[in-house]
Amino acid sequence: MESYLEQEIRSALGAMGEVPEDFTLEFEKPNNPEHGDLATNVALKLARSFRRAPRQIAEDLAGALRGRLDPRRIAAVEVAGPGFLNFRFAPTYLTDRLAALLEAGEAYGRTDDGRGRRALVEFVSANPTGPLTVGHGRNAVLGDTLANLLEWTGYDVTREYYFNDAGRQMRILGESVRARYLALVDPGLPTKKVKRAEGDFVEVPAPFPEDGYLGDYIVDIARQLYEEHGAALAQAEDVTPFKRAAEEAIFADIEQTLRRLKIRMDTFFNEHSLYENEAVWEVVERLREKGYVYEKDGAIWFKTTALGKDQDTVLVKSSGEPTYRLPDIAYHINKLERGFDRIVDVFGADHIATYPDVVAAVRLLGYDADRIEVVIYQFVTLVRGGEPVKMSTRRATYVTLDELMDEVGEDVTRFFFLMRSPNTHLEFDLDLAREASEKNPVFYLQYAHARICSILRKAEEVGFTFGDTPDLSLLTHEAEVALMKVLFDLPEAIRRAAETKEPHRLANYLRDVAVAFTQFYGHCRIIGEERALATARMHLARATRLVLHNGLAVLGISAPERM
Repeated sequence: MESYLEQEIRSALGAMGEVPEDFTLEFEKPNNPEHGDLATNVALKLARSFRRAPRQIAEDLAGALRGRLDPRRIAAVEVAGPGFLNFRFAPTYLTDRLAALLEAGEAYGRTDDGRGRRALVEFVSANPTGPLTVGHGRNAVLGDTLANLLEWTGYDVTREYYFNDAGRQMRILGESVRARYLALVDPGLPTKKVKRAEGDFVEVPAPFPEDGYLGDYIVDIARQLYEEHGAALAQAEDVTPFKRAAEEAIFADIEQTLRRLKIRMDTFFNEHSLYENEAVWEVVERLREKGYVYEKDGAIWFKTTALGKDQDTVLVKSSGEPTYRLPDIAYHINKLERGFDRIVDVFGADHIATYPDVVAAVRLLGYDADRIEVVIYQFVTLVRGGEPVKMSTRRATYVTLDELMDEVGEDVTRFFFLMRSPNTHLEFDLDLAREASEKNPVFYLQYAHARICSILRKAEEVGFTFGDTPDLSLLTHEAEVALMKVLFDLPEAIRRAAETKEPHRLANYLRDVAVAFTQFYGHCRIIGEERALATARMHLARATRLVLHNGLAVLGISAPERM
């Protein structure tokens, strides 16, 4: 409708005066339904160019449009206030759109904005050092839903997991497993107590790596190795077999956790490959050639002061170990060279000060860094009884993502991670999440879907059928009209959530749908009405079910038919 109105408005304006080349038309939905369905401030924006009062421009434009607009689409054009134009949709437009919605079915909401374009969404990207935690959960669900949104807007999407199995963390992991394994081989080995983040102590074998991993999963991996190899690995020269066993076991656990959340990864990219093919060191040399790299105190520095920062940034430490910015630069070059049109990174708030260095380096090396889009999300606090639940990954006082799903369920876990803007800190209220009632926001939507399914089943039981051709023009009640208008917003809600990379917008929209249906059903019965009206209302209820089903599918949440 907006594109149609823009075309007609521009044609009408052409006879009224000279419109600036950079002029843009804007539409908005009036907050008050009495002001119409769409409004534009075009007259106010053109007052200076036309050298006339905005109200007069609006009156003249409204008069011209009344003779141009299709009455089956627009019922009225009105002037309001200092010069706003308000448009009211025609009943035939509403019924035509409802029929199109029903025909589209489970494809309703899809658009082709990104057709022919490829997108890469990188998310989770946790090194295989332990189970996924609640902190990883928000990243995982946000990234997967962004991928869904892009797919629903026509993109060919690849979901990618980036990890490093060759760094210091992995060495400590291997040492932690070896220490636990040796304690199984020789139970008489001495032990020591290590203080955990919670303030209490845990007993570990001595020696045990400083800052080692204390989770029970380390003991499980060590026990599995002992059961398979006995004492044969006790004389291993390095931690390689222990690290490899830990990586395999932990990655298997991570993939199982992601499957519970309905997340599938298309590719896994190992950071270590960037060292094997020299891509990391090639970045250093190319930046050096451009004058943005120098050596000082045995370290290699990136001259970020030349890019506006207060100080330069270390790329390679004096020990010879690269900081994570360096492989990240090489990795993003690799992404761009693979031909993706959009590259979406999902990062926690701890990356907010560092990712600009990566983007800047990519741009300096001649790549189109505008294709890189970074989503920064704030962290999660679990709350129970109004008090935060403490978490610490390495010290084994964390809450795993699986434990969270065991307690509140997969659907609730996904929805709670999505129902707030990524830019806001999320307090995950466990008490509310466990509430199996309409107080729980995800249950409210699922109950609405299940309720519609129940209503339609009962209507068919008493003899109404979808086989009857509906007369949708009978849907004239205020609540029916309001519900139709909300349903028509699904494609735009998906498009907007994809553009802004804010899935909570779609979650909020679906609540509006559920509220509108409740109001409709409170005023408009199906069973007990004459057949023609009941049939039309059945189709409106079915359209609502489709919108809830499709919207929940984008969020990765089930739409049960019975609850």
